Amino acid sequence: MLYKKLAKPILFRMDPEKAHHLTIDGLSAVTRFPGGAQLLKSMYGVQNSPLMNQRIWGLEFANPVGLAAGLDKNAKAVKGFSQLGFGFMEVGTITPKPQPGNELPRLFRLPEDRALINRMGFNNVGTDEMAHNLQKTGKRDIPVAINIGKNKTTPNEQAEEDYRACIRELYTYGDFFVVNISSPNTPDLRNLQHGNDLKRLLDAVTAEMQLQQTKNGHTGKPVLVKIAPDLTDDELELTVHTIKDSGVSGIIATNTTLSRAGLVHANRSQAGGLSGRPLTERSTEVIRRVYQLTEGKLPIIGAGGIFTARDAYDKIRAGASLVEVYTGLIYEGPGILTNINKGLQDLLKKDGYTHISQAIGADHN
Repeated sequence: MLYKKLAKPILFRMDPEKAHHLTIDGLSAVTRFPGGAQLLKSMYGVQNSPLMNQRIWGLEFANPVGLAAGLDKNAKAVKGFSQLGFGFMEVGTITPKPQPGNELPRLFRLPEDRALINRMGFNNVGTDEMAHNLQKTGKRDIPVAINIGKNKTTPNEQAEEDYRACIRELYTYGDFFVVNISSPNTPDLRNLQHGNDLKRLLDAVTAEMQLQQTKNGHTGKPVLVKIAPDLTDDELELTVHTIKDSGVSGIIATNTTLSRAGLVHANRSQAGGLSGRPLTERSTEVIRRVYQLTEGKLPIIGAGGIFTARDAYDKIRAGASLVEVYTGLIYEGPGILTNINKGLQDLLKKDGYTHISQAIGADHN
């Protein structure tokens, strides 16, 4: 209630990107004060339930609801987000060199559509500074994934070098990694989702992960691929086939969409990727198809338009092992995490399940 009555009206009167920075800086600042992290946890933390905890890729997830990439681009507020009740979080997208991103304004609210449009363009501080930020964070309470991309000036033919550099610089700081080839805001990036380009990129990524694993004496870290919701069924089939053959650990479905179907707000004509409520059904469809194509053998993280427990549950039943929120958090506030987790437990019990794993892909049975 605090968010909806007090914070949201103030933040929604501000420029969206200014509000974004204020939130990240605020969360970062709170945890630097003695007792700040505990205060956040007491206000928003989600109670652990044996119904909800899972071990996937050798990592412990206390609950299935994570934070999608794009909110904490530079890993400045990991400690703060960790106290809000997330089961895990993604930081990034990060690129080897710092870059300013696209021209302002580049983030737009569409309140009537419960949506956002962004064309940020991978604005970030680069791997060196992110490494410094993650080092400062210290011990973490939840798994943290690092979402990696290529610099705008790097041609697609050399893209794998950027992804390798990100892994090399940040390997010791991430619990798992996400290869972002599906943002619509870096020219030609989405072309990396297809054919030989994708195969070459994933070969390079898996080789670098193995190299770092050997170098660091580690048992290995998972690497996932994030795909777009705008792939045709034929493209999706080919993309998933290539991902499956590459030996990566999972798929995130989906990134933002270029579709503008059914939007009413004046900002609908803005260029960029659309997230939020208009993406709910399409991302669930993609999850369902990916689960079929992988025969349920490759864990899926479902993202796109999750506002309620039912939205999350639909994605889990379609085949997602975990889910992520972003736009829902902006509109609903941190209370969304308790609501989704409590609601999920009710839905699981109603369907006679004793653990969340029983519901994953249940629609296919």
